Parts: sequence; C-alpha cells; structure tokens
Amino acid sequence: MPQPVTALIPRLREICGDGGVITDPNRRRTYESDGITYHAATPGVVVLPTSTEQVAAVVRLCAESGVPFVPRGAGTGLSAGALPHSRGVLIVTSRMRRILEIDTANERAVVQPGVANLEVTRAAAPHGYYYAPDPSSQQVCSVGGNIAENSGGAHCLKYGFTVNHVTGLEVVTPQGETVRLGGKAADAPGYDLLGAFVGSEGTLGIATEITVRLLRAPQKVRTLLAAFESMDAGGAAVSAIISAGVLPAAVEMMDVLSIEAAEAAVACGYPPGAGAVLIVELDGPAADVDAQFDRATQLCRDAGAFEIRTAADADERARIWKGRKSAFAAVGRISPAYIVQDGVVPRTALPEVLRRIAELSADSGIRVANVFHAGDGNLHPLVLFDDSAPGASDKAAEVSGKILDLCIEHGGSITGEHGVGVDKACQMPEMFSPADLETMDLFRSAFDPHGIANPEKLLPTPRLCGERPGVRKDVHPLVAEGAAEQF
Repeated sequence: MPQPVTALIPRLREICGDGGVITDPNRRRTYESDGITYHAATPGVVVLPTSTEQVAAVVRLCAESGVPFVPRGAGTGLSAGALPHSRGVLIVTSRMRRILEIDTANERAVVQPGVANLEVTRAAAPHGYYYAPDPSSQQVCSVGGNIAENSGGAHCLKYGFTVNHVTGLEVVTPQGETVRLGGKAADAPGYDLLGAFVGSEGTLGIATEITVRLLRAPQKVRTLLAAFESMDAGGAAVSAIISAGVLPAAVEMMDVLSIEAAEAAVACGYPPGAGAVLIVELDGPAADVDAQFDRATQLCRDAGAFEIRTAADADERARIWKGRKSAFAAVGRISPAYIVQDGVVPRTALPEVLRRIAELSADSGIRVANVFHAGDGNLHPLVLFDDSAPGASDKAAEVSGKILDLCIEHGGSITGEHGVGVDKACQMPEMFSPADLETMDLFRSAFDPHGIANPEKLLPTPRLCGERPGVRKDVHPLVAEGAAEQF
C-alpha cells in the first residue's frame, strides 16, 4: 500500500537537509508547471538534491514507499513533461550544476544535469570547442532536461539532436540503483540503452552525470537574414537552398505575427513590411562556407527576397538571431496566453501545412504565430488566446490539436524536440497502433514495473485521456476528501 508523501518528509530531510526539502504550500507552487503553464499541479513535496547519492537515496525511498516521483530540471520544458504529482516527490536537479571535466583530448565534457546548456560551450570555448545542441532557451535550460526531451535547436539541421551528442550517462533507476550507460568512447557494444534513455522524458530514471561530445569551433561562420513578402516565398527559398545541395547549419523562419512580437519585445530591427524572414547560417571551412553562402544568398534573391542582410561579425550575428531566440517569450507582448506546439512535417509539405494552419486560424478566430526550423520541417506554431475569456482556452486547445492532426496527416509527427509529456499523450494513439503503444509500455515497465517514475507522461492512460487538459476549475475529488490542497 503506497504511503502518503507527507510520511516521507522526515527521511527526505535526513537525505537532502532542511534546505533541500520544500513543504510550504506557496513555495511548492513555484514548481507547479514547466514552460507550458496550461497544465499545472502543486507537488506533494519538493526536494533539491546536490549529488547522485542523494538522488539515489530519494528514489529508493520513493520505491520502498510506493510514492511516485517526477524529475525536473530548469522548468523550461514545453510539453508538461515535468508536471508534478500532487501526491508525489518532485526531484529538482537545479543544484547539481557543476562542470566536472572538459576533456579536449577525447573531445568530451562531463557535466551534472543542472548545468545550463550554454555553460558547456562557455567552458569549452577557451579550448577551441563548443557544444552543438542549442535550444532557444539554452541560456537557462539544463542539460539534464535536454536529455529527458532529446532537445534540438536551431542548428539541428546539420548537427542533429541531443542524442547525437551524448556518449555516456550515469543514471539512477526507478529502483534507486546507480548505473552507467556508455562513457567517453564513441560507441558501446550491446543494446543501445543510451539511445533509449535520451528522450524518455524521465520515465526510465534520472540522469545524474552526463558525458557529451564537444566539436571543434568552425573555422568560419556566416549568417544572413532575408526578408520576403510572404511565407510561400520564404518557403520556396528554403526548398531551393536544400535542393541545391547547400547544407546550412541552421535555416529558421518567422512569420509576420512572430516578427511583430519579437519587435515589441527586443526591438530586433527586422526589415519593415516583411511577411516572413529567413535566417540562414553556414559554418565550416572558410572556402566552403564562402562558396555556399554566396549560393544561398543568390537563391534567396531568386525566390523574391526584397532585402538581404549579412552579418559582418559576431555582434551582428547575435543581433540577427536576437528576434528568433526570443520569439517564444516575445509573444507574451501580444497575447495574454499562448500554447507552444511542436509538430513536424516533411519539408516539402511546409507550404500546404502553413496554408492549412492559416485557414484554421481564420475559421476559429484564434491567432497563430509561426516560428520554425524550416530546414527540417519542425514547426513551432504559437496558438494565442486570452485565458480570461470564457471558452478561449478550450478553443485554443482545439486549434492546437488540429495543427498536430495536420502534421500526422502529412506524414509528420506530433513532436520534434519538445517531447510528449502530458500535453500530447492523448494524441499518441493517432500516431501509433495499439500494438506499438503496448510495446512501448512493456519497455517502460521493464525499467519501472511499479510505474512510479514520472507517471502519466508520454503514454496515454485512461484517466489522463478521460479528463480535459488544463488547470482544473472545479473541486478535485482529493480536495473534497481532505487528502490534498487546491489553490
């Protein structure tokens, strides 16, 4: 019989110290959601361990007591993957933020899970190296969270996702055991448990030490910003660039609404009157970069770009990227609330899907701002709504779901880099057959037979899919029983 989470608090204090355990209701609410605030729940108790040993001891206690636990990094996730359990323990790794080693001889870095993504590059830069995965939130998102969600970023077109840059993990299993997967070597024999763990969204355990691949800083980097009158014209430029055999490090696009938001938030100074802007960045050997950059520039002109800017130095490159990197947060300047989606379509389907999204927006009266990794078809539609208006959040959720349906319809996926979490678990059956989902559940159960590791995430459950998503408006049954608090 599972114990109430409150019974664990004295032992949790012994493990993590008084300062590492949060029980105050108001302080616990700090952790009620990740970056997608549409879903929220107050955790039963919050712990902030500082070592692998503490994480393992907390998880062992949860396993012995039958109490669920949820891992959390910096809280920047966008799928409610770190949504707390109201009767469970939220294990926050933000205090585990040491860079343990920069090993240039083996081109590796070893870090704790709470290290911010960008800090890895900052530590490696003096040695002439960098860490390639670069989510837009890289200044604050944690490497541990990137592991959980298999995060990508603007440069994933050329360099791939987190899984392509992780060679070793120290993992605490759902039973509280500490194991090592991989190491500094390029590959390990046997089953690819490392690949299975990256992107498992905290359902297979918690990474407490991470070994990542470092890359040599490129000899040259060149960046251009091209302004187009329409998204179709920008999309034509993307297709032309890729078809010509040019492989940029990044190809990003923003529509007029996201440009408006970025201008309001950070005054990025993009060309006035643009219906779309395209950011193209190339890196590598100087001669190759120069040749491909000239080709990409001409292809943008041929596609109808009415203004092209090229960055002369790192400062100008940062200014070009400023609007794109701030886009998600920037829409808060033009909308009280929004849902960030993360669908994927084949690159050739982009024009049709974007037109269908525009039709959905017009028919529903719900504005949609589009920001996306154009090179690999990873869409990030931002569905804008006023959460104080009756029924607005439900309408926005409906539009958001229909956008993902479009992605599936065109041979794509419901997520490219943000994960499934709670937000999209009910749409997994639209992508996978019952047999597929059963196989996934069997795999998950092999690691976590009692279902205590980040429950109700990733895979659909009858309870989860039987309830409407979002913040509960009525009295929860547990509150009525006096077994939980609701704020």
